[in-house]
Amino acid sequence: MATNYTGEHIEVLRGLEAVRKRPGMYIGNTAERGLHQLVYEAVDNAVDEALAGYAHSIAVILHRDGSCSVRDDGRGIPIDVHAEERLPAVEVVMTMLHAGAKFGKGGYKVSGGLHGVGISVVNALSEWMVTRVKRDGFEWEMKFERGETVTKLKKVGRTDGTGTLQWFKPDPTVFEVSEFHWDILQKRLRELAFLNRGLSITLCDERGETPRQRSYEFDGGIVSFVEWLNEKKDPLHPILSTHAERDGVDVEVAMQYTGAYAEQIFSFANNIGTIEGGMHLQGFRQAVTNAVNAYGRKRGMLKESDGSLSTDDVVEGLTAVVSVKLGEPQFEGQTKTKLGNAKVRSIVAGLVYERLEFFLEENPKYARAIIEKCMQAQRARDAAKKARDLSRRKNALEGSGLPGKLVDCKNGNPAESELFLVEGDSAGGTAKGGRDPNTQAILPLRGKILNVEKARLDKVLANEEIRTMITALGTGFGDEFNVAKLRYHRIIIMTDADVDGSHIRTLLLTFFYRQMRPLVEEGHVYIAQPPLYGIRKGRKQWWAFSEGELKSIVGEDGKDFTIQQYKGLGEMDADQLAETTMEVGNRRLKQITVEDAVEAEQIFTDLMGDKVEPRKQYIFDYAKSVTNLDL
Repeated sequence: MATNYTGEHIEVLRGLEAVRKRPGMYIGNTAERGLHQLVYEAVDNAVDEALAGYAHSIAVILHRDGSCSVRDDGRGIPIDVHAEERLPAVEVVMTMLHAGAKFGKGGYKVSGGLHGVGISVVNALSEWMVTRVKRDGFEWEMKFERGETVTKLKKVGRTDGTGTLQWFKPDPTVFEVSEFHWDILQKRLRELAFLNRGLSITLCDERGETPRQRSYEFDGGIVSFVEWLNEKKDPLHPILSTHAERDGVDVEVAMQYTGAYAEQIFSFANNIGTIEGGMHLQGFRQAVTNAVNAYGRKRGMLKESDGSLSTDDVVEGLTAVVSVKLGEPQFEGQTKTKLGNAKVRSIVAGLVYERLEFFLEENPKYARAIIEKCMQAQRARDAAKKARDLSRRKNALEGSGLPGKLVDCKNGNPAESELFLVEGDSAGGTAKGGRDPNTQAILPLRGKILNVEKARLDKVLANEEIRTMITALGTGFGDEFNVAKLRYHRIIIMTDADVDGSHIRTLLLTFFYRQMRPLVEEGHVYIAQPPLYGIRKGRKQWWAFSEGELKSIVGEDGKDFTIQQYKGLGEMDADQLAETTMEVGNRRLKQITVEDAVEAEQIFTDLMGDKVEPRKQYIFDYAKSVTNLDL
């Protein structure tokens, strides 16, 4: 086929045009995540100054006009003329991609922002930006609009200190959202303060009627991080830690066993959360497994007949933070979520094994508690394996056997199929009548499933409702879980809009997060949003999903409207449930995602853990924000 494809079709984007044309390539998206990435890029530059030993404090301010400023007391961006570009170095950094001191010329030994595009991308995507540099006895200033220089570098006064201020307002023509969220920013800033011992980071919000401010500084570094993670748990021993540099790799590890059943191990490379792990995490897990097994055998607690404790046994209830800093990190993929440097594995493994071996030898009381906990995990895992093997013979967890309560869909393509987990047989019956039989499967659940936060694997597997779900999903379970075998790419939790329904949702989410986490991480889990009210006036019908929507429909007096409040799914007939909650064009679904793994761990510990006090405090903190409470 002939085409008129000529040189005229080739478009050359100069300067920062490419960033403005395809912002998602540089900051992820133009929604909430991308908006906050602008702040992180500026903060990361300031943290790099701290890593280099020059900056000691960072201040982030959210201003009333929607702008944000990030100030540090580092060296200040150089203001001398760049030899090749014949522009001030600060202007080169602010207006050119891949320009910075992080490409091997000695500006930074260790850096988190390795692409060298960060602050220029912030500039490109900002309506306006002001850069001020304190350096050489003066303060210098430049101004930009949408990445273009509008005010050249000039002196604005004398100063004694050094540092950089980056002040920007995100471009509303680029971003779908414009409001910075305090909670999102303070979580990341707190994390950075934990990871950089002694660095002071302050977040100030000037937007409300009452300005608020929080400062984070942790002299204990990641030891303080583990203390914070475990403050609502029962630790088995004091925190043990190690910090050393070998072959150019700086390694920090802090760890502590608790009475919990879930592991909490967070890994970082150059302050970047490596949620997919990598060589440093492999080295850590290998070292802990080897050290615990070696001590258990040496002290006669582990017999030959017991076999070796697996890594899963050894990390049950373990909270740990593994942080490495190195000059040339190799991250797998664009998202920097997995560290690939092979030498890091052996370095981390060696340091952790030495430290843990010494701790176990010097603390026999704590060592015994750790070994006994790991052995209990092994026994529970063995019991779960036997139950699983027995179930296989009965076709309960694998093969063609499907639970009798499951009403399957006709479509065999998982990408086009969805499973509704419905509270109760009555609502399940209604959902069966309202579903699309081609793509929608229904699984009624009776009562409340087991709280997996308080139960080991063998107890979890013994729960009938959980076994039914595992069978229906087809993914297997525990260490044999395989997301590629998922039979439905949408798993939709559909419960009543009352306290019991909320509790069932929370139990199901806890199960998925703890035992089938890839389902959540890959976006397969959703929550259905049934309406709270049905409103009629004559032949017209409306649905309201909140009190605010109800008022917007009926007004203040509501005359001539017939209003029905739905307290349960069973109060709607099949057609109503289909129209409001199940039909693809009409329904509202909330997709469950994990933006912050640390915060997710804390929430599940608070709400579903053994201690009552954190739940009371959570209710006390958030009770006023509840808008739909059925009394």
